[in-house]
Amino acid sequence: MNSKIVYVLLDGIGDLPHPDLNELTPLESAITPNLDRIARNGISGQVMSVGEGIAPQSDIAVFNMLGYNFKDKDYVGRGVVECLGCNIDFKSGDLALRGNFATIDSNKKIIDRRAGRIISKQDSIEVCNLINKNIRISADLEITIEPTIGHRVILHFRKKDKVLGENITNTDPAYDKIDGIGIAKSTSTNELYVADSQYNDEGSRSSANIVNSFSDQTIRLLNNCDVNTRRANNGLLPINCILLRDAGNRYPHVQPINEKYGLDFASLVDMPVEIGISKILGIKSYEAGKPDEYELKSETLLNNIKNHDFFYVHIKGPDEFGHDGDAKGKKKNIEEIDKYFFKNLGEGIKDFKDMDVNFIISSDHSTPCIKKSHTDDPIPLLVSGKNIKTDGTSRFTESYSKKGKIGKILGYKVIEQSLHYLNPVIDK
Repeated sequence: MNSKIVYVLLDGIGDLPHPDLNELTPLESAITPNLDRIARNGISGQVMSVGEGIAPQSDIAVFNMLGYNFKDKDYVGRGVVECLGCNIDFKSGDLALRGNFATIDSNKKIIDRRAGRIISKQDSIEVCNLINKNIRISADLEITIEPTIGHRVILHFRKKDKVLGENITNTDPAYDKIDGIGIAKSTSTNELYVADSQYNDEGSRSSANIVNSFSDQTIRLLNNCDVNTRRANNGLLPINCILLRDAGNRYPHVQPINEKYGLDFASLVDMPVEIGISKILGIKSYEAGKPDEYELKSETLLNNIKNHDFFYVHIKGPDEFGHDGDAKGKKKNIEEIDKYFFKNLGEGIKDFKDMDVNFIISSDHSTPCIKKSHTDDPIPLLVSGKNIKTDGTSRFTESYSKKGKIGKILGYKVIEQSLHYLNPVIDK
């Protein structure tokens, strides 16, 4: 019998009890018959994706959940990962940063870190084109800013015959950078930060000056631009600032994932950060429409699963509701994923007469609605296959995960331990 593994990370799915849901989490409150069916054939546990006390950003969390435990200076930073995910020509010595379109007031106080989240592709492109055409810092500095999805942008600097340093602080007060790893802060201010050199090297001092000049010019340029006049007329928040974080200046080199596990991997991903991770790890990636086109994702997976041993799927939806503090919206989104992704996937699998499909289901981090940010709370883990000796798990929820056979493990151990539980079903 030919066996496959489907590894689904539901972005930001972990949560805490919420008063709007009768003190249940969105997962516990959601009606998920298809996930429940998978859970009844599996075992549960909890995951700390990066480590105890660390509220990770998605990039480093996903790397860990795929088995890559970066330490200190080995990690290149989210800016580089997303730059590669956007097909920008990045070389070591360049500087890449992740950015958010944001709204500030006349005193440079942050009103909304995502400019209300209502940002059309037209607005994004127009703002980036305006910046690319008008911002100049020095004659030998190339600047590229590219819109990605929603409020997200990627910024790339290249200075002729110069290495730009990566050791600079963020201008985004919601995130810190420690040893190259982006960390979500448990509390943050509404103060727009100034980038500082973290070390006394010329390259990083130069990078800090470049980022600060870019930020100042951007605020002046966007203050009364046509995009924001139009947005004001439509009752939308202005895009008048870009919050920057996770600078990096090195091209990443890691062991390819197929070599690491001895399996043929594929991925189904939407966001630049996950696309970049797939490129870095040598994973063949597939795209399937917009992040919320769950039926299309299941169809794409079913159409291609026969060509690979291990299929990693990243589903974005729940995280955004967590950031917005919308517990009922997160519950509804989980139900939509269950109905349109897991149901279709389950029905399609029935047609595979010569193939067993096993599941690993988890997340990259928790994004509790009551905190509106990533936290270090453990995330649920489910490993399911027809030959697994079950542990009484009947739902994929935080409460069942606490009682499961797997216990609490670190993210970089998830695939390794799951393969252990699924063997001899999966023949590596």
